[in-house]
Amino acid sequence: MYDVIVVGSGAAGMTAALCTAVRGLRTLVVEKAGRYGGSTARSGGGIWVPGNAVVAASGVPDSPERARTYLAHIAPDVPAELREAFLDAGPEMLAFVRKHTPLRFRWVTDYADYYPEAPGGQPRGRSVEPLPFNAKLLGDEIADLEPPYVPTPAGIVITQTDYRWLNLISRHPRGLLTAAKVFGRRFLPGRRLTMGQALTAGLRAGLKAAGVEVRLNTPMTDLHQENGRVAGIVADGRIISANHVVLASGGFEHNEQLRKQHQGIGTEWTVGARANTGDGIEAGVRAGGSVALMDEAWWGPSVPLPRGPFFLLAERSLPGCILVDKTGRRFVNEAAPYIDVVNAMTGETWLVFDHDYRGRYPFCGVPPRRALPRRWKDVVLTAPTIAELAQEADLPELIETVRRFNTLTVDGKDADFHRGDSAYDRYYGDPRNLPNPNLAPLTTGPFYAVKIVPGDLGTKGGLRTDTRARVLREDGTVIEGLYAAGNTSASVMGRSYAGAGATLGPAMTFGYLAGLDISGGTP
Repeated sequence: MYDVIVVGSGAAGMTAALCTAVRGLRTLVVEKAGRYGGSTARSGGGIWVPGNAVVAASGVPDSPERARTYLAHIAPDVPAELREAFLDAGPEMLAFVRKHTPLRFRWVTDYADYYPEAPGGQPRGRSVEPLPFNAKLLGDEIADLEPPYVPTPAGIVITQTDYRWLNLISRHPRGLLTAAKVFGRRFLPGRRLTMGQALTAGLRAGLKAAGVEVRLNTPMTDLHQENGRVAGIVADGRIISANHVVLASGGFEHNEQLRKQHQGIGTEWTVGARANTGDGIEAGVRAGGSVALMDEAWWGPSVPLPRGPFFLLAERSLPGCILVDKTGRRFVNEAAPYIDVVNAMTGETWLVFDHDYRGRYPFCGVPPRRALPRRWKDVVLTAPTIAELAQEADLPELIETVRRFNTLTVDGKDADFHRGDSAYDRYYGDPRNLPNPNLAPLTTGPFYAVKIVPGDLGTKGGLRTDTRARVLREDGTVIEGLYAAGNTSASVMGRSYAGAGATLGPAMTFGYLAGLDISGGTP
């Protein structure tokens, strides 16, 4: 008999388990997959938490009122009490994690909120990331860590801060300095982890110190109920009893039926963890829980490469490229927050760029000036001229679109879609490209057209919860003994996305709130 069973070993679940364990409750984490970490381990590891002590110590001014105004502006459809619960508990959660794990964090310098010019927005950002983590602190547990989304050569580890400048390795002195720093980490004693790998490893180290078992290859098949309340789970064909259950098993991005039912698409374009098939959501619904935002995901334009989708971050912000629809017309600010780019897509989409762009910047992990792999031939078209590319890709308006775009770049003002106007746009721009770090003409052949699809980091709809992360029925009453956090729950971000780490920040915060409520504790 356990006091608490947490289903799922991502950041939400491990934060909840850590909270209950350090308060003396007998806690078990069960994980469907053969490795722990889920989508957290595959992520960038950023955490968006307004008012946290790490950003404050870096000298970035902020206030609770500004954060409240901002979140109300971008997520007006979310109940105000949920937004308040996140904003109030977020800084406490991060302080708790810093106290009870080996993790240390730093401000992601100047990584703007996704809508920094909105009321309460922060042009210098509110995101933090874990410092490189020494894997030896995990001991043998390191072998069971879910691998990163994009593998890197042995010994090479990259932080979010590094990633920004590595995209400018051939354009800016900081790019070369960052590359040297990254290479130098290979000679540090012990294996280093960064981004989502570091966050996951640090949380697991905290659980290990607190004596919490993470039981792998243990899928939950249902919830167990007694006398009108949740009293455990069904796994391995038997009941595992507990006074409380926290569902943190991720979203339903790899559930073909649910995705087609709620979103009209399949599962092939997500980068979420393979084990995320909505088990927790479906079990919660069977127990009487209600759901929201099931048509939503953490969308992002992606390239459907043979090895799997590549989620585009910096590539579309850098000067010398445009996004066009099936007619060859621009339809969006290419550098806009990735969720907005996908919401603007109406069908077939292409990223078009020229030889200068390919010679200056990495693309989907391929260094500048290196030929794109031939195995990408089904998603990458190339031609000596824009006219020939337009014909090959069947983009009848492309010639006129490029002519118009090239005219706009002369003065550095995108009168059509305002690319480069926002501090967020400029974060991934090229500061040496003047007068606008996001705009450059497409003039030099050969030219490229790359297929773009509506990918995602995971789904963001799920079980409705209250300010204590308790699962709610349709009538708003609480299902006793049942909690949800992370992508198993409907996101406090609603249909928007506040900034880098606005997936993990709320996930960990509501996991923390679940742990507090279960343990009857205070921060």
